[in-house]
Amino acid sequence: MPVKNHVREARQAASLTQEALAAQVGVTRQSIIAIEQGKYGPSVKLALELAAALGVRVEDLFELEGGRERGSR
Repeated sequence: MPVKNHVREARQAASLTQEALAAQVGVTRQSIIAIEQGKYGPSVKLALELAAALGVRVEDLFELEGGRERGSR
């Protein structure tokens, strides 16, 4: 199931450039671009670091497309 992300919106709301966010979480600007474009799914560790740097929860940054309810299969 595809993953939708809201990294760009959260980064802009935090008034951070891609370069500044990348520096905070220890990746390249190109990695941030790829994540924002949905071309790269970050590791759990990087997702947690992004959320912390942006002051939001991981669930605010990433969600499964298709919207299955939790616990349903």
